[in-house]
Amino acid sequence: MAALRLSPLSFLLSPSGTLRPSVRSLSATVIGGAARRSSSIHSLAKESPPPPPAPAPNPPPTAPTTKGGLGQEGSVTPRSVDFNAWYLDIIASAELADYGPVRGTMVIRPYGYAIWEAIQEYLNVKFKETGHSNMYFPQFIPYSFIEKEASHVEGFSPELALVTIGGGKELEEKLVVRPTSETIVNHMFTQWIHSYRDLPLMINQWANVTRWEMRTKPFVRTLEFLWQEGHTAHSTAEEAEEEALQMIDVYTKFAYEQAAIPVIAGRKSRAETFAGAACTYTIEAMMGDRKALQAGTSHNLGQNFSRAFGTQFTDENGQRQHVWQTSWAVSTRFVGGIIMTHGDDAGLMLPPRLAPVQVVIVPIWKKADEQAGVLNAAVSLVEVLKIAGIKVKLDDSEQRTPGWKFNFWEMKGVPVRIEVGPRDVANGTVVVSRRDIPGKPGKDFGISMEPSVLEAHVKSRLEDIQASLLQRATLFRDSNIVDVSSYEELKTVISQGKWARGPWSAIDAEELKVKEETGATIRCFPFEQPEGQKTCFMTGNPADEVAIFAKSY
Repeated sequence: MAALRLSPLSFLLSPSGTLRPSVRSLSATVIGGAARRSSSIHSLAKESPPPPPAPAPNPPPTAPTTKGGLGQEGSVTPRSVDFNAWYLDIIASAELADYGPVRGTMVIRPYGYAIWEAIQEYLNVKFKETGHSNMYFPQFIPYSFIEKEASHVEGFSPELALVTIGGGKELEEKLVVRPTSETIVNHMFTQWIHSYRDLPLMINQWANVTRWEMRTKPFVRTLEFLWQEGHTAHSTAEEAEEEALQMIDVYTKFAYEQAAIPVIAGRKSRAETFAGAACTYTIEAMMGDRKALQAGTSHNLGQNFSRAFGTQFTDENGQRQHVWQTSWAVSTRFVGGIIMTHGDDAGLMLPPRLAPVQVVIVPIWKKADEQAGVLNAAVSLVEVLKIAGIKVKLDDSEQRTPGWKFNFWEMKGVPVRIEVGPRDVANGTVVVSRRDIPGKPGKDFGISMEPSVLEAHVKSRLEDIQASLLQRATLFRDSNIVDVSSYEELKTVISQGKWARGPWSAIDAEELKVKEETGATIRCFPFEQPEGQKTCFMTGNPADEVAIFAKSY
């Protein structure tokens, strides 16, 4: 079988303290499907913990402890003690993902992938409603394609993984393992676009991408991740701008209405704009530790790539013109955002519209002669809810206690739990518990098993939980954004771990100064801007808009 050599560009620390690619490349040879890693590759992702030992099947969540780390199933570090350890514990205990054999990679387990599938299901519909078609491009891209757009290659070189050997021979041209697809898309667009009648051309692909990251974190930043990337070509600059704004609006609505995450939509600064884009729009989310997460982006590429690749069309006047383009994407990073926005010390807390299981039914009995009646009632409840279109799971396993099951499904973040025991069967009722409100306050007792009543009650509770999660996250976000009018105020706010919002019209060098001195970056210039005159807190000059500064993932 042919051998492939993957050669990520290695890193050197420049005198200025910034990372730059070195001439020497690191390699991992893949033979017969098994990876043999060099010691230098280990060093590339040494921020990632080593692969954990295999966990026991279905271990019960236990009371939180102070020990954490991916693979520590059943052991959850309190969020207030160590947010990062808590995050890794949740991923392990909720069975979302595990470390891959190559450092910096992860294996997405079925439950974690089911959340990604729910994201795909919603967005696929929206993409098609807005006129986009799904297709697929190869993951191997000629290196010469990357070199055609100067700012693109400069921006991505440190993250590229390169294939240099194939079939046991040195390749004539290095191949890039897809970091993003603007270059190969343009190569194909030049073959498909000839006339204005071929425009607009609007496509999307669901794919994996590879970026050789130095510091990795499951779902948030990994060497390989899953995403969708849309690419469009238009005949005018106005159409391209309208498309870029339309897609960031699709992402914003998804975040609010499905993920219950109150993102702030806006425009990136020049320094934070995607390499090769004329303008980047973003949605920024505040995580539970108050760091910002860039949850989705939409780029107006202008004619940068079309000029580099010669992507042209003949307009209605018979003149040759370069197309105007956009690209936009969200990734499995959104799963990490959901965990860090809503989770608590008991585990995940999933918004019902994205939950793989919306309702879990736990039958409870003590005596053998009670089992059949309780299980029959539970099965009937499952059928009622399934017919109503509710994603329901019956946990009728006999190896675990009801208390263990309660903890386990709370860890999984299932929004609603229904408990049914012998007394409930006799009364024709059930107990309905909400994941977002612990203890007795979150329980509804004596809910009728009558199908129409039960269906209405459960649907109402699911909507209540969806709204409650969004409201809670919005209050948290708004209470941690502080308006500032001076650089000293900004430094104080950032040192407190909060977001700073203030008027800004300074040059890129001043933005870099803020980053170097505080660790914060401009997350965006929000679309929603305050009225009235503004003065840049850095320079004292007039400012047209306010910017949001924060530390980020």
